[in-house]
Amino acid sequence: MQTLLSQHKDTAYAALRIVAGFLFACHGFQKLFGVMGGTQRELFSLMGLAGIVETVGGLLIMVGFMTGLAALISSGQMAVAYFMAHQFRTDEAGAMLGWWPIENRGELAVVYCFLFLFIAMTGAGKCSVDARS
Repeated sequence: MQTLLSQHKDTAYAALRIVAGFLFACHGFQKLFGVMGGTQRELFSLMGLAGIVETVGGLLIMVGFMTGLAALISSGQMAVAYFMAHQFRTDEAGAMLGWWPIENRGELAVVYCFLFLFIAMTGAGKCSVDARS
């Protein structure tokens, strides 16, 4: 089974990079344009800057152009997002939701952070603009 799957690992990695980049860009589209159930944010605000990083970074990761840099910046943004928006999150009564990502709804930020760190260290792989040069 492992041999059968391992012959497709480069294609699977490319699919992972493309899908993750696209979904990350969608978060940026929510912030910048207020689409897909999102709220449009002021461009020159912290959330507006996050939207720019998510949109541009996600698209660069998706197409595999300057992938290492885009993924490293995106990973850093997700680390900052976790510690700024999730770690000290409270409920309606003001009680802390907890340190664990599953408690404070920060698991997506953590997964993106480590996924993009992995992509930054691994590179774009096949089906990318970086692989064509």
